[in-house]
Amino acid sequence: MNLNEKQLESEYIYKGKVISLRRDTAMLPDGNTAVREVVEHNGGVCVAALTESNEIIFVRQFRYPYFETVLEIPAGKRDSADEDPLECGKRELREETGAEAENFIFLGQLYPSPGYCGEIIWMYAATGLTFGETHLDSDEFLNSEKIPMEKAMEMILNGEIKDAKTQAAVLKLKFLADSGKLSE
Repeated sequence: MNLNEKQLESEYIYKGKVISLRRDTAMLPDGNTAVREVVEHNGGVCVAALTESNEIIFVRQFRYPYFETVLEIPAGKRDSADEDPLECGKRELREETGAEAENFIFLGQLYPSPGYCGEIIWMYAATGLTFGETHLDSDEFLNSEKIPMEKAMEMILNGEIKDAKTQAAVLKLKFLADSGKLSE
């Protein structure tokens, strides 16, 4: 069965700095139509940075939609849809933690909420870290910390790390480390 839907009409409801919202009319595979609300976003990048001591660098940051401080790996949005994801990841890691890495390994893409959002998050692992100064954005407030990989895995399984991109990237990092593919 063909599962594809075809966009028939599109109307922007809101255009903002970080997201835009549009309402589309789509033709369904059976010929009927349906309304689809879509959040547009330039996408983002996250970096699971691993120290020589087998610790992962995390940041704690207040996340307004949840009204809570969330533990996650360094991440940020792409400045434009044309920005190279790896360069964005390098920038965000440096800005948020002061870390620079010798090695980056692409961990894949993540679709955070494919039912309504077109955002793509590019995930990377980083090793061979050196540390310098952080350079946070003017509206960015966070604390960084290092957590041993095994402890981070426990925290994911216990529900202490709720962020989807962090869970996925840390699990992939752990798999690569355990299978000896992290150093390749």
